[in-house]
Amino acid sequence: MKGLMEKLPADWIEEVVNLAAECMVVVDHEGTVLYLNSAYCEFLNVNAEESIGKPVQDVIENTRMQIVAKTGQAEVASIHPIKGSEMIANRYPLYVKGELVGAVGTVMFRNAQEWIDYSKKIQPIMEELNYYKRKFEKELFSKYHFGDLVGSSPKFTEAKTLAERVSDSQSAVLLLGASGTGKELFAHAIHQTSGRKFAPFMRVNCASIPEHLFESEIFGYEEGSFTGAKRGGKKGKFELAHGGTIFLDEIGDLPLQMQSKLLRVLQEKEIERIGGRGPVQIDVRVIAATHRNLEKMVLDGEFREDLYYRLNVIKIEIPSLADRKEDIVPISRVLLKKLETKFHRYGLDLSEEAMHDLERHKWPGNIRELENVLERAVNVLDGQIIYPEHLPLYLQKEEQSQSIPYNAGPPLQPVNGDTFKGPVKPLKSIVAEAEKRAILHALSEAKGNKLEAAKLLGIGKTSFYEKCREYEIR
Repeated sequence: MKGLMEKLPADWIEEVVNLAAECMVVVDHEGTVLYLNSAYCEFLNVNAEESIGKPVQDVIENTRMQIVAKTGQAEVASIHPIKGSEMIANRYPLYVKGELVGAVGTVMFRNAQEWIDYSKKIQPIMEELNYYKRKFEKELFSKYHFGDLVGSSPKFTEAKTLAERVSDSQSAVLLLGASGTGKELFAHAIHQTSGRKFAPFMRVNCASIPEHLFESEIFGYEEGSFTGAKRGGKKGKFELAHGGTIFLDEIGDLPLQMQSKLLRVLQEKEIERIGGRGPVQIDVRVIAATHRNLEKMVLDGEFREDLYYRLNVIKIEIPSLADRKEDIVPISRVLLKKLETKFHRYGLDLSEEAMHDLERHKWPGNIRELENVLERAVNVLDGQIIYPEHLPLYLQKEEQSQSIPYNAGPPLQPVNGDTFKGPVKPLKSIVAEAEKRAILHALSEAKGNKLEAAKLLGIGKTSFYEKCREYEIR
């Protein structure tokens, strides 16, 4: 390096220093200025020839160069008040042949604006880094505990009690229940209550990983094992979950070929990467979940019997929302608290009528459907209380159909000598036609004012707008 520097002309070296360091000062052991580059002279508005030989504190206000030259302690990214602003400076002790001979100072940012400009450039990079950091933490750790599982119905309480009891066990757990019942929340809570809670919690959706990628995702691969393999290889989900828990969701959708490989992992407690030279020992607890009937799948040859019994050590059946009607309102209130934070709207609650409508519904989508219904209601809500008109039309129609009692009286007789003619239409289409005519009549009377038309019909504006969309009334 010394030989290369000797080949450079002196004026080149000066220019290289100016470009590389921007502002630079060199002092001796006593703090006397030995060198001040042109960039620093311009910043300080001083002359280099007049500055050299002077004490550095007479040239640069509030400097600490003389202190670093004496103590040998570097000061990196130090805030330096100067010329009514603050610059950020680095000060390094200068050693030659092991002897402290002085100090070198450089300026990182000459003022706050330079730092702000730099921050604007680096901010997107930091945001991206933080995004992936949060994603990594979210991927590896559980976020729910048993306090988040709301409900007091007998079936739900039984499932929750069993899950708590077996949390600290090492045995496999099989969670059964329809989609949207909260199987993943149970898995989180079991891990969070176990002795593995400080270790990773890995989630794998067996239905979402393509079959040709499943092995590399679950077991990992070595560098160069196939075209497109990352440099250094990649750990699989089981390896990443070492010491913790792996949650295999939708296990019933796992292809038969992969079932045999998963069975070997559970039996031998080891995995082998694609292209690997030998097995890797793992310590992982398995929690599996499915909405499918695995026993029937075993009989139909769609699921391996030996894998089923390996997973079905502790079976927990989570009831559907239709089987725990008494839990619908408490769950709704918890979900509304969550939506309050999301929408920054507080004091949300349900009216008595809305509660009845929610309890009357069959909930084929379970808690997931309930959350979607409530979020939709909050989006169209004017105040804090959810009324039936804020609920989706299919819930309102259920309420209407069940509120009209059926009374089997005498046969219907023609009125004023009229006779019944023409084919019988479905009641739904007759009601729809009547509603459409009523809306058009109300709009005509209100001269196109939708709010006034809704008042004439005695319904809320939200229901009115929805019916206009349903019947394509513009």
